[in-house]
This record gives sequence, structure tokens and C-alpha cells, in this order.
Amino acid sequence: MMKPDFLHVSRRHFFTQSGLTLGSAALGSLLARDLPAQSPMEKLAAAAPHFAPKAKQVIYLHMIGAPSQLDLFDYKPVLQKHDGQKCPEELLKGKRFAFIGGEMTLAGSTYQFKKHGQSGQEMSELLPHLATVADEICVLKGMHTNEINHAPAQMFLHTGFGQGGRPSLGSWVTYGLGSGNRDMPAYVVLLSGPPGGAGTALWSTGFLPSVYQGVQFRSSGEPVLFLNNPKGHSAQDRRQVLDAVRALNERQLGLVGDPEIATRISQYEMAYRMQASVPELMDISQENAATLDMYGAKPGQQSFANNCLLARRLVERGVRMVQLYDSDWDHHGGLDKRLPAKAKDVDQAMAALVRDLKQRGLLDETLVVWGSEFGRTPLRQGADGEGKQTAAGRDHHKDAYTMWLAGGGVKAGVTYGRTDEMGFNVVENGVHVHDLNATLLHLMGLDHERLTFRYQGRDFRLTDVHGEVVRPILA
Repeated sequence: MMKPDFLHVSRRHFFTQSGLTLGSAALGSLLARDLPAQSPMEKLAAAAPHFAPKAKQVIYLHMIGAPSQLDLFDYKPVLQKHDGQKCPEELLKGKRFAFIGGEMTLAGSTYQFKKHGQSGQEMSELLPHLATVADEICVLKGMHTNEINHAPAQMFLHTGFGQGGRPSLGSWVTYGLGSGNRDMPAYVVLLSGPPGGAGTALWSTGFLPSVYQGVQFRSSGEPVLFLNNPKGHSAQDRRQVLDAVRALNERQLGLVGDPEIATRISQYEMAYRMQASVPELMDISQENAATLDMYGAKPGQQSFANNCLLARRLVERGVRMVQLYDSDWDHHGGLDKRLPAKAKDVDQAMAALVRDLKQRGLLDETLVVWGSEFGRTPLRQGADGEGKQTAAGRDHHKDAYTMWLAGGGVKAGVTYGRTDEMGFNVVENGVHVHDLNATLLHLMGLDHERLTFRYQGRDFRLTDVHGEVVRPILA
């Protein structure tokens, strides 16, 4: 039997033809220049909006696990009045819950709410710092989604689809607009705690070219994994290796024309430049004491506060999309202690981010988004997964929850949307996840119906075949 052709290939021929794919997947969304015409990297650099944008960059704060909107933003005095009572059956018709079962008991909030600022934005006592910038934010109380469990809902929020394989919001924005800094990724991800149930798929490029992939930065330790030279190797050694690999990759690109090879070339070159630019960027000790105190940031730590400060530093340098993921908001039990602790973790820093951006003249061109994959029920969940009684919590709720926006062309000091007196359903000005994403793209100068990519015979988009821009909240 004749041997397959690949068994006769010499080592030299193999390396010449293979392109020597040694790049790290962490550097998949990187910008470079001097590439063959029509390469993905060149398109990234040359991208332009569909129309004049209100925002140039986005900072997206995702609270993994879903904070209780009823204990933070959506005060319900009628629900409070009926706290502890059995829920009327008519309120439960057609409702799906993830875990809660048996007799359904209504649960009002135990926290005090007050109105703040000239706008009278209503917030609970758990957010004293955010209350000081109440006049800068737009609160969406009519959010709703399709998915009831964490991973699918996280995917749905960020990719418009409840399963993996689709590009994330950040990848779509980068695909549509490119980058503002040739020495930095266009799309950066920062974590405080583990990633969500959907994992790295939340910043995946899906079926888009890998140049649009999100790149995870770390606020302590090595800023980007595998970015530094191996021990004992100098920058000159690195340059020689890169030149040799580039020559091989360019030859392969000329032979087969695969755009992913052009991306690979640029990944290596970007990594080389990032060795100088990223460490300086990530060193928040360069900030003055007043700024560090405002955020509650501490150099050398990995925290949400540090990440908020890093997000500001990133957008100052032209990074298009920065996503922060903060974990441990899934409070099925222990709401009395766990929610105040988590609110304290993020309250000061996210308020400081809004204030800092405004002081620096960046808020008008930076869109800040805060929220999660869904909300929490107006029902008490009083047992853990093993049936043991615990301090009360709340189950998943997809039909009504809260997010907020600031800057980037959004009206400030307004509340949009309203839920019923118990907090079960949206009754006025609902905003579906597809509507939210259509609006975010619009603020970035992108028409969500025109921002498409042909894959497997059809044109895909972030908002699938749905979504309307929420024009009443546009400034």
C-alpha cells in the first residue's frame, strides 16, 4: 500500500509549509502593520464606523452570577408589605425558576432605599458611593432575557446566542471598528475571581477571524501569560527568532493565502511590542495617592478596584473594548451577608471610574456598562442544594432585572423602564438583551443590522434577527 504523501515530507519542507505556529492563544486579538493587502490585521487597522459614533470605547462591568436588583436598585414597597406571605398563584403562572420549588414565599428587601442627586435616582444603602454619581448614570429597570441558567444567559448577553460558537460583543465591536493603538490589543479582559460558567467563551471570537479575540490581562504577576521572554533569553534573542519565524510565515502566506497566517505574523510582532508597553500600563503605582484612594486600589493585588483603574488606563491608550468580570454574585442563600460584602467590593471603584472618566474628559467618549446575565426573584429561597435551611437568598429571574449605563452618548440621571409592584414582570419600557446590544453598537457608530459576517451560507449578526435601538435613552 502506498504511504500517504505527508510521510515523505522532509523536516525543512514541513517547517517551511507549516508556518511554525508557536503563538499563544492569549494574543489572538492583536494589531500590527506592514501586512499583505486585505489581511485581517490591515482591515482591523482601517475599520470605520457606519456613522458618527457617540462613544469611542466601552468599559463593560459584568457581575457574574446576577446581583439582586430588588436589593440594590428596584425598590418595591408593596413587596415589602407582603414580605413572608405566600405568593398568589396568579403571579406564578407561566413562570420558570431554576431551583426554587414548593410553597413560594414573597421576599421584600431588608435594605433601606433613598433617592439621590438632582435626578432622584433610587438606590439602596448598599451603594453609597454609586449614589454620589447618580446624576451621571442611566438605570435600565426593564431588562429581560431568554435564558434562566448562568452559562447560557452569560453567552446570550455577550454573544446574542445561548450556546457557544458565536462571536462576543467585544469581538463584534473590534471587527466593526478596529483598534486605536497599534501597540496594544483592541479588546482586553480583566478578571476579579474565576470566570463565569461560560468561561473564556465570553470573550471568544467565535467564527470571526482570530484577530478579534479578547486578550486576558492580569492585574498581578505576569500581565499577559507567556508574554515575557524565557529565562536566559534576551530581547535580541527574541528578535532573531521572530525574524526567522516571520520569514517562514510570510512564505507560507504567499503560497496558500490563509488570512490566519497574517494574523499569526501580527501576533508575534504585537507580543514583542507589548513587552515594553504592557508592564508600564499595568503598573498602577504610577498613579498618585489620591487616585489610588479614590478607587480603593492597591498596587500588586488582583481586585475589582485595581481592574477599574486599569480599565481607565487602557481606554486612555486607545483600547477599544475593556471587559471586567467580577465573580460570586450568585446568592441563592446568605443574602444578608454575601450581598453587602459583594456590593462593598465594587461600589467605591465603579463610582470612582465614572467620576475619574468625567474629570479627565473621557466620559463623553467612553460608554460604561454595568449589569449581569439576569436578575433575582421576588421570592425567598431558604434552602441550599442539599435541603439544609440557610439564610434566605433569591433564585434566578430572567423576566425583569436592572442594568445601568453611563457616558458615551447616554442620557444621564434618568431611569428607563418599570416593573410591576412585586417585581415579577416588566410593565413599561422593557429592554431585551438584543435591544441593549443594538443600542451599544449604535452608540459606537455601528448599525446592528449591517454589522454582519457570512458564515456557513448565512449572514450572522450580534442581535440575531431581533433588536431595536433604545432611542429614548440616547443623549
